Amino acid sequence: MTRVYNFSAGPAVMPEEVLREAAAEMMDYQGTGMSVMEMSHRSAMYQKIIDEAEQDLRDLMNIPDNYKVLFIQGGGHVQFAMVPMNLFVNKVGDYILTGQWATKAWKEAQLYGTANAIASSKDKGFSYIPDCSDLPVDENADYVYICLNNTIYGTVYHELPDTKGKDLVADISSCFLSEPIDVSKFGILWGGVQKNVGPAGLAIAIVREDLIRKDVLPGTPTMLRYSTYAESGSLYNTPPTYNIYICGKVFKWLKKQGGLEAMKKRNEEKAAILYDFLDSSSLFHGTAAKKDRSLMNVPFVTDDEELNALFLREAQAAGFVNLKGHRTVGGMRASLYNAMPKEGVEKLVAFMKEFEAKHSQ
Repeated sequence: MTRVYNFSAGPAVMPEEVLREAAAEMMDYQGTGMSVMEMSHRSAMYQKIIDEAEQDLRDLMNIPDNYKVLFIQGGGHVQFAMVPMNLFVNKVGDYILTGQWATKAWKEAQLYGTANAIASSKDKGFSYIPDCSDLPVDENADYVYICLNNTIYGTVYHELPDTKGKDLVADISSCFLSEPIDVSKFGILWGGVQKNVGPAGLAIAIVREDLIRKDVLPGTPTMLRYSTYAESGSLYNTPPTYNIYICGKVFKWLKKQGGLEAMKKRNEEKAAILYDFLDSSSLFHGTAAKKDRSLMNVPFVTDDEELNALFLREAQAAGFVNLKGHRTVGGMRASLYNAMPKEGVEKLVAFMKEFEAKHSQ
């Protein structure tokens, strides 16, 4: 069976080595005679799996000791609620709106208190990151919230906002483990794993210990309290055991690749191949501001909707799948996550050059 080049924004391409290892262990994990998905989360064997996963993630990201790593069911929409539920003391959150996901988080926070939109790039279709050097941060804000990398619009913060002393909370879903990050600059980092880390259904939250409070908003369910996960080692209830196991394999794979510095270099090389072509093309062009371009997600278009549709059909037939852009941007989007090989980007660009030669006027 031939593997396609999968440019999906999520659920997304996984390292083939990880998939092969998981397949080999499907019926019998390390002599237990059963699959990890059949294993009790209370067993010593599973405790080893989750402990190693956490330690490998700590090693990769250099997570300080005063931060907890929490494995939480659900994805972004659960975290949109958990952040204000757990962090609201003054019941004020400041949000920087750079795309759909930050906007959804902002709207969710409005259910629990005051959510201020203190900067936005909506005026130009979220195609850039606004100036965050002198934000109107509310003196009562419990935190400032950003989506670090915007999957749909292909932008990323190359400099973090000046939060004027307030804790910074960041959704890092689509740039998770793509390059080094200074965890100490954030109060909370969280990411849905389905883009760059593992199978859908799990989020990982990295939370500074002083933000894991008992005095959360009244009525906050037990399973939506960060303290529930921190106090139980993410084993208060049955967690998404198989997802965590696969994420653990991805962490080990990343270590074998040389860690996050090595991944950053590879991701820069891959993105440059596509961006360099887009910048020289007479048919295709990128939609994100050059200074704010993401390494992970590259939206691009032609100026003809019919050509966009034709390109997508022909690309699919040629083995380049899930290139359709989000409906709010249109056109195409190539997600170049860690597991996308450089060869895949090179072949996509070669295909785009052929398409351009046929259809340029």
